[in-house]
Amino acid sequence: MLQRWMIGVDLGGTKTEVILLDRQSEEHYRARTDTPKGDYAGTLATIQSLVEAAEAHAGVRGVPVGVGIPGSVSRLTGCVKNGNSTWLNGRPLGEDLQALLGRRVTLTNDANCLALSEATDGAGRGYDVVLAVILGTGCGSGISVSGSVLMGPNGVAGEWGHNPLPWTPQADLDKRPCFCGQSGCVETFLSGPGFALTHRLRWGDALAPAAIVDGARRGDEAANWSLETYLGHLARGLASVINVVDPDAIVLGGGMSNVDEIYDRLPGYLSSWVFGGECDTPILKAVHGDSSGVRGAAWLGAKMA
Repeated sequence: MLQRWMIGVDLGGTKTEVILLDRQSEEHYRARTDTPKGDYAGTLATIQSLVEAAEAHAGVRGVPVGVGIPGSVSRLTGCVKNGNSTWLNGRPLGEDLQALLGRRVTLTNDANCLALSEATDGAGRGYDVVLAVILGTGCGSGISVSGSVLMGPNGVAGEWGHNPLPWTPQADLDKRPCFCGQSGCVETFLSGPGFALTHRLRWGDALAPAAIVDGARRGDEAANWSLETYLGHLARGLASVINVVDPDAIVLGGGMSNVDEIYDRLPGYLSSWVFGGECDTPILKAVHGDSSGVRGAAWLGAKMA
């Protein structure tokens, strides 16, 4: 019998969120709490508590659970890797959660959850191949094909944020060390902190991304230069994916996705970098916003149950 309910958990670096959905994508319960940074046992207990609260609201037990994490899961070891929440790395998070919750728990990267959410009932609905990009504190992407997340044998499909920004001089790449151990990763240009770094490197001012965007809208020349430069960086980054995958649609999430200028101006930049000199790929804003990750985790758990 098909389970009516779905539970998703979004394990973030600062907040952990749970959602209870039905099969019609209606939300019935949501809760959020602080993530116990650096505390693996505390992280497990937090997720267990949130899942149990969602099940208590539904009045049932054994609901499929999906969890979006800031990293990926090694198929060789079953442990978390590549996570910027470093206390998760090398830990069998899925196995430990299954033991705690007494059921199968499905884990994937948070960008994969964004892709699945938006392809299922969001901005990417109706498109076969959807590239979903997070432009937030970090930067990554997920790929949905025919309603399923593309994982890959190494669990890193869509890890676009940790490739060097293409068509960029090595001297510029060297100015941007990344937590992954490389320099010049896409994340160091296109995340919110990366955008702020672009402005600081050029003008010497340590401004928050929102302040830079506001300055550009008020006609400040320095801020406008930084915003236009960001759009150029974004075009180069996305063009490299279009040239390989050529998705039917690209959906943007994360804090920088709220910059309206992206949707107005980015298409004009893309054609300069996409092979053939033209680009007809829709660039769409995530419908579910910050909720896409936790909603996608719920859909993931249900699909894999």
